[in-house]
Amino acid sequence: MARQVRRMRWVIGGLLFLSTVINYIDRQTLSVLAPELKTLYGWSNSDFARVLIAFRLAYALGQTVAGRVIDRLGTRRGLGLGVAWYSVAAMLTALAGGLPSFMAARFALGLGEAGNWPGATKAVSEWFPRKESGWAVALFDSGSSIGAALAPFIVLSIYAAFGSWRPVFVITGALGFVWLAVFLAVYRPPEHHPWVTPEERALILEGRDTPNAADTGTALPYGTLLRLPQTWGYVLSKTFTDPVWFFITDWFAIYLVSRGFSVQEGLLAFWVPFLAADVGNFLGGGVSSVLIARGWRVGTARKVIAVAGTLGMTMLVPTLWVSSLPAIIACFAVSTCAYAAYSTVILNLPADLFPSSSVASVSGLGGTGAGLGTIAAIYLTGWVSDRYSFAPIMVGASIIPAFALLAMLTLVRNTAATRAGLVRAV
Repeated sequence: MARQVRRMRWVIGGLLFLSTVINYIDRQTLSVLAPELKTLYGWSNSDFARVLIAFRLAYALGQTVAGRVIDRLGTRRGLGLGVAWYSVAAMLTALAGGLPSFMAARFALGLGEAGNWPGATKAVSEWFPRKESGWAVALFDSGSSIGAALAPFIVLSIYAAFGSWRPVFVITGALGFVWLAVFLAVYRPPEHHPWVTPEERALILEGRDTPNAADTGTALPYGTLLRLPQTWGYVLSKTFTDPVWFFITDWFAIYLVSRGFSVQEGLLAFWVPFLAADVGNFLGGGVSSVLIARGWRVGTARKVIAVAGTLGMTMLVPTLWVSSLPAIIACFAVSTCAYAAYSTVILNLPADLFPSSSVASVSGLGGTGAGLGTIAAIYLTGWVSDRYSFAPIMVGASIIPAFALLAMLTLVRNTAATRAGLVRAV
């Protein structure tokens, strides 16, 4: 008889967390090295924006494709394929020698990394009851802030050891293969996993909602999904919040330099907003899960966090009025904490609303919307900051989350589709 592991679902949650950490270390390697690469290759902010857009374009288009592939192949094969792809792409970045080759490498990286969030969201829907899903999403999504916070220390340590930026991409990219070996050995659906105790299997299965009437085990057609207001509530929520996070992860070091701080000062403070985001993940996921466990409706519990998160993200505006590094970092920290709390709620929506067979597909649609919104934001950030300053960007980043909140409040609701069993009641 196979050995059994207590709380196996949290082992799976830990693996999803580590996948996200590695995902972000790989993507943040370029951002940490950006000041050095800009000087080495003579890039302007607009040039750097083109490299970022190459990643975002692939990431945006790849999310919808990855979501459907993962729904068809299953979480184990689909997510494993994505991690293998982006690990190879990250390592090949070491061969880049100018703007076109960096853009090509980042495009390949974006295609692979597109599978992480649809795959992790689907894994949560398979392994966690709804009253715990907020905690589970908070755990894996917190890997983004942990990975972003760790990246400067890892990247700069490798850079200092070798005296060259190229080995950095090889070493950080290889981390994904270590994770992949463990994941393929461990991951199975809970229904068929030999390590799950009978008690935990019963908890997982009983904690899921009764399967939807429309859940045939096959993902709903995109035509059906796109006619549902709930789908658009999720997609628009992602579209108008993710650009705020990616502005911070991609431009934070450059923004601090633009305010007169040295690269070394910026890197010392770099981890603070990302640690705050980690706190926000667990606040958003934990509070909403506690409220659901106490009898609140799922939709109400999630939307309370969304309102608080939207208000918190307006703290980017005061950065225009303060000049000390601690004050600027504090404003960013409040904003990233609020973003992460709201993001955790948004990431729960596909599993909250849709049958398990369609979760990755819906998650991928939201990722594509977020990617397109982020591409527009990156282009505007490079163009506006080169010609004016970062001030208009900070104001815009504080305002656009309100559109995400409006979409969630008006579109994520019970409709005729709920009665037909296409989506769950919230």
